[in-house]
Amino acid sequence: MKLNPESETIDMLAKSILVAARTAPKAKGKDDIVTALLEANDIEVLASSMEEMAEKKGEGFAFFKRDAQNVRNADAVILIGFKTEGVVGLNCGACGFESCKNMLEQSKVNVDFTGPNCSFKYIDMGIALGSAAAKAKDLCVDNRVMYSVGAGALAAGLLDADVVCGMPLSIKGKNLFFDRK
Repeated sequence: MKLNPESETIDMLAKSILVAARTAPKAKGKDDIVTALLEANDIEVLASSMEEMAEKKGEGFAFFKRDAQNVRNADAVILIGFKTEGVVGLNCGACGFESCKNMLEQSKVNVDFTGPNCSFKYIDMGIALGSAAAKAKDLCVDNRVMYSVGAGALAAGLLDADVVCGMPLSIKGKNLFFDRK
């Protein structure tokens, strides 16, 4: 007999969740989404990076420490983001510039994330994250999309991307990611 065998399925379930992100619709069919499933040693690097960021960013960012503990307690952590140099080419102004050409001529800034970027790339990432969260829900895997996890992952050099959000996953009797202090 195997007791609690469900805990052995987390990698397979995480990969299924990432499939939902990958196959989510993208503007003009251009896929700039990047994904990762962190390994155990990466998770500790990530959590430590998040704690360092909390100290560095100061007041108002204590939630990075709380989220780092969620990362440590999770059964798996996935990352979903995008890396792009391109634009959709609609000259829609949603990025804050009159044309795609004007946006591309701007110097990139790198704070937690790198930008500016085409707004449709953010939309694509949001749809991918929503698809992943929906798949996790369908699989009964507790999850939470976290900006702090993505920022910590980029600061630690765990993923080459412009913008990332992280999604810790958990298969436990109680959802770790709510009722947090």
